Amino acid sequence: MIRTGNQYRDSLRDGRRIWINGERVTDVTTHPMFKPLVDIRARIYDMAHEPRLRDVMTYEEGGERFAIGLKLPYTQDDWHAKRRATDTILEDVKGIVTRVGDETVGEMWSLFDGQDVLNEVDPRFSENIKRHIGLVIQNDPFHVSANTDPKGDRSKRPQEQDPDMLLHVVKETDAGIIVRGAKYETAAAYANQAFTKPTIANWGDEKLSEYAVGFVCDFSSPNLRFIARTGFAGRAPIEDYPLSNRFDEVDTLVVYDDVLIPWENVLFYQHTRAASFIRATLHRYSAFAFVQRNLKLADMMIGAALWNVRQTGLEKQQAVQEKLAELACYREGINAHLTAAIATAEKSPAGLMMPNQSLLMTGRVLACSQLHNMMHLARELCGGQICVTPDAASFRDPEAGKWLSKYYTLNDNWQAEDRRRLLAFARDLLNSDYAGHRLTFQLFAQSPPFAHLGAVYRNFDWDDSLRFTKEAAGLSDRVYGRPAAAAE
Repeated sequence: MIRTGNQYRDSLRDGRRIWINGERVTDVTTHPMFKPLVDIRARIYDMAHEPRLRDVMTYEEGGERFAIGLKLPYTQDDWHAKRRATDTILEDVKGIVTRVGDETVGEMWSLFDGQDVLNEVDPRFSENIKRHIGLVIQNDPFHVSANTDPKGDRSKRPQEQDPDMLLHVVKETDAGIIVRGAKYETAAAYANQAFTKPTIANWGDEKLSEYAVGFVCDFSSPNLRFIARTGFAGRAPIEDYPLSNRFDEVDTLVVYDDVLIPWENVLFYQHTRAASFIRATLHRYSAFAFVQRNLKLADMMIGAALWNVRQTGLEKQQAVQEKLAELACYREGINAHLTAAIATAEKSPAGLMMPNQSLLMTGRVLACSQLHNMMHLARELCGGQICVTPDAASFRDPEAGKWLSKYYTLNDNWQAEDRRRLLAFARDLLNSDYAGHRLTFQLFAQSPPFAHLGAVYRNFDWDDSLRFTKEAAGLSDRVYGRPAAAAE
């Protein structure tokens, strides 16, 4: 059933070994670089218990309440409910969090669709995925995704270098498989479990089968180590970097040092077709929640830019309006793809309601490939002051503050402090380390741009365009590779 925030915090105090900035973390729930996101995830759990939000965040079944984000989608209404719940979360925390569970559990639904593939190698694996989806719904863990390996020298096969550069199975036992390697996993240090899967693209060589493994890993398992990158929280005052200090989802290298994965947690193993299937269909559900975050990011950029030009009296200029309109087109383009993906949703092989794949995947390309352009537009509209404005402490200084008050006060409605707050917010959104990290994260977090386009290629309906052009151009049926008489 749905957990409380404190139950979630308690679940992280399991003795896991975490390092950040060269120090061992004794309690991830209180460490200053992890605490902001732990608190946000705890807040999401607590939102499900509040009477005013309960019906938005949860659904009832069999007299019990479960999280909307984890529900298997069987109808369009299920997707509308998921979208509404995510928007409610982002509005409540007043920022963007991506790795909180609803956008990663969908990856397991892709395997649910591939049960026939799993049954080919071992029917137990098909049963395992169904059972784990049920456990996620029932136990409400914080579930993340493990995709990217260190990879090493990518011009070489893994057997030609340290084989641990890609996570692989080193031993089978009666209890399960023993795995070794490492994965980069955003939010892993404060999550409960991960769907761990391979990233190798070429499965033509049977010798690589030891790398064709997917499983659910309990992060309280022995022999795991979590080595996190330096967080942004606490590096500068929150008044100057309001987003960096609250919404940095710390990425972690999770080291699997001969970790036992019980057989009941293995979803596929030594089956290259299953590995290929999951890589090709991994984001058919999870891309929706991922792209939805870009919609909120677009709102933040529009808001920061529009408030700035209103402050400085430039809103009526045609050149300014054109740039704002470009931001609006980007925002509404994402909105249109998400809305249409639900409106034209289709049944999946397992009977789930799947967002229209062509519209969803083209929407993801729009959202990710144009983000850097939109950020630059927003920078231009905010002006150079986002990179030169002094810090909050200078505004409070008795002597320096007088001068800053003079030069940053615009009129009776816009005093220096509001001007400073807006510029600090825009700087953190567009120019800071956090801003650069988010830009890269959105570009690669659901695979790199070429894979985004590959998903479009696999899901776009090419046949209708070919048919129409054939008829319009008067081409013979031979272009389809069959004689005209046979076609008639």
